[in-house]
Amino acid sequence: MKVVPRFAAEPPHEGLPYGRLAGELAAQFLAACGRLESSGEELGEPGELLWYPERTWHGRTYVPATVLTNEGFELFGYVRYIASGQQGERGEMVATADFTEQTAERHPNWKLDICDESIGVWRGERSDATMTLVWGRALVPGGRVATAELGEETVDQCVLIEDRFTLIAPDDYEGELLEVRLFDGKGKLLASESLYEQEDEEEEEEGAEEGSAEEGSAA
Repeated sequence: MKVVPRFAAEPPHEGLPYGRLAGELAAQFLAACGRLESSGEELGEPGELLWYPERTWHGRTYVPATVLTNEGFELFGYVRYIASGQQGERGEMVATADFTEQTAERHPNWKLDICDESIGVWRGERSDATMTLVWGRALVPGGRVATAELGEETVDQCVLIEDRFTLIAPDDYEGELLEVRLFDGKGKLLASESLYEQEDEEEEEEGAEEGSAEEGSAA
């Protein structure tokens, strides 16, 4: 029998951030974006922030975000704080951010737009699993629930809020890799995507671009 953490994170409690909380989170996240090392890339100015449902695991609450810039990049990351038992009280906020040029706007064939970040390790008897924060948007209509699947096990789920979801689940355990699935209200599968599919696509595109550059140089 395989033993892995299932539904380890608390479900969302507060919906999408708004008001004063949204302002505090935005200040932290945009400050992290401003510290990014872009290797000479002009990332541009961020537009409207998209927040995703908060999830709490191991005493910490994670609030993911994404934002497109006027240069066509996407800034993505999350704000984390210590969960408090007191209503409205939160610990010190810490934000992390990264960027990508692989956006849904450039890939009209995508059905899910997913970001992920490793946030910890779960140590099993025979192998370790990477606890992974996954957040994203459904790009096809009718989505109701997003799930995280590890092999044949459903290890987390989240009801969509404005087509957005957040999951916390084990990944890369005994050779099995995490997959995100989208279902409608009747349980019909609408979309399915491995966390690694987009990475493979990016590598293929980079290889094609390098090949074209080499052919141009040879000519």
